[in-house]
Amino acid sequence: MADPLLFNPRTYDPAHFDPETRRLLRATVDWFEQRGKRQLIQDYRDRAWLADFLAFAAKEGLFATFLTPASAAAPGQDDLRWDTARIAALNEVFGFYGLDYWYAWQVTILGLGPVWQSENAAARTRAAELLSQGEVFAFGLSEKTHGADIYSTDMLLEPSADGTGGFRATGSKYYIGNGNAAGLVSVFGRRTDVEGPDGYVFFAADSRHPAYHLVKNVVDSSKYVSEFRLEDYPVAAEDVLHTGRAAFDAALNTVNVGKFNLCAASIGICEHAMYEAVTHAHNRILYGRPVTAFPHVRRELADAYVRLVGMKLFSDRAVDYFRSAGPDDRRYLLFNPMTKMKVTTEGEKVIDLMWDVIAAKGFEKDNYFAQAAVEIRGLPKLEGTVHVNLALILKFMRNHLLEPVEYPAVPTRLDAADDDFLFRQGPARGLGSVRFHDWRPAFDAYAELPNVARFREQADALCEFVTTTAPDEAQGRDLDFLLSVGQLFALVVHAQLILEQARLTDLDTSVLDELFAVLVRDFSGHAVELHGKDSATEAQQRWALGAVRRPVVDEARSARVWARVEALSGAYEMAQ
Repeated sequence: MADPLLFNPRTYDPAHFDPETRRLLRATVDWFEQRGKRQLIQDYRDRAWLADFLAFAAKEGLFATFLTPASAAAPGQDDLRWDTARIAALNEVFGFYGLDYWYAWQVTILGLGPVWQSENAAARTRAAELLSQGEVFAFGLSEKTHGADIYSTDMLLEPSADGTGGFRATGSKYYIGNGNAAGLVSVFGRRTDVEGPDGYVFFAADSRHPAYHLVKNVVDSSKYVSEFRLEDYPVAAEDVLHTGRAAFDAALNTVNVGKFNLCAASIGICEHAMYEAVTHAHNRILYGRPVTAFPHVRRELADAYVRLVGMKLFSDRAVDYFRSAGPDDRRYLLFNPMTKMKVTTEGEKVIDLMWDVIAAKGFEKDNYFAQAAVEIRGLPKLEGTVHVNLALILKFMRNHLLEPVEYPAVPTRLDAADDDFLFRQGPARGLGSVRFHDWRPAFDAYAELPNVARFREQADALCEFVTTTAPDEAQGRDLDFLLSVGQLFALVVHAQLILEQARLTDLDTSVLDELFAVLVRDFSGHAVELHGKDSATEAQQRWALGAVRRPVVDEARSARVWARVEALSGAYEMAQ
């Protein structure tokens, strides 16, 4: 029987969505399954551009249906909307079959961000038409010299001499996905005649224009991560998406929307790899016994399984906060970098645990696992590094842990609604004013589970740390020290949303408590790391060792979880 917690193409039926969403998700799965494992792997190794896939997506109207907000849809196009729940579902499917497919979709999302935030009606209409034609999009933000430091852009716009409100753009962009084929590239630059933030401009460019020069693909992959250069590119007034501070805000708010997609892609990668790893290990005989008969193998695979379940629970619950967000509820601004940083690094741990088990099998060219082991590394490094996202998460720590406020309960959000607030987020500042609901009730609901209770002790200890031994002014400039604190705080937030989703989905408590045994170990490990930091004071060192806990061992619980893992053997294998 298929595990209901994991995506399995053999049994997949997203019945919780409306009929058209359900049809498109199932059609996408069927397209990949019919293409077969051998062809998918061959395309990956040949670095083949995704022409066949994009032709399928265009024929089905996949990108247009999922990525056109209702406000940009024509009359009668009732299935078109920006729905974070179904976008997350498609992210998982793409990750399951190959990150190259997900990447073309992901950078299309980023390229659309500045357009859907713009009040330029002509540009919005043009984008909707391009989507309906099956075109992909690109996000021209980062540069070779500056990376994504938008304060330092060298894409320069000279005002046109004819007084029409247009510009001539010259400059280069680097690490721009879909830059080889995008019907519209949202490009960030600055005016030469205006100093400071008032000079920022976001404009729409066409990769097929003669003044658009494609330099190269900067990676050795089917993903086309381009370097391109504009030489005296004509930017008409109707091509301008944002100017001044609004252009700066559009850049950051676009990343807010796009960053979320990395978590579900990581989940999909891990799910496919897990089917392969468990099936291989359970059917390989070593010293006269299946590999899965060895205690250390069972522990590693069980840890991988519960970590993966935790990734899914957190991400699914974060969707609800995205979809329920508004000007007075911006909790998503914490849960977003959490999905990007915490879920994707959990994905790395899941792959590493399984790779320790299957060893050399993980290198074989006929398996999905070999590419999964490579691709899983990229996700924590896109849309900001782990360190950048941890530093962002820290900005919310005091308000989240110590100063809760009342909010209406956020339900599960699988309704067919348009998440229009994501394109009117407003100024990208004021993070210190974001407030959160009390995290403790989520733990109280599972107080009877021994490892949830033990982790709660550690979470309470972190509150004590913040109130009594918080970093002083010098440590506040020591990012190495602060990142250790950030890891501890991230674990509390991760655990909170896992518990909320567990309650909403009636999760098997054996799985939940086994997962929290892992989280207790993780918290203890980060506490020991903090203890060893150069700038840690004696009081902080004492606190760190005092926060170490041993998980509660329950052999019967572990056996029940192992039975779920063992049942994954042979549960899915992609047709050749």
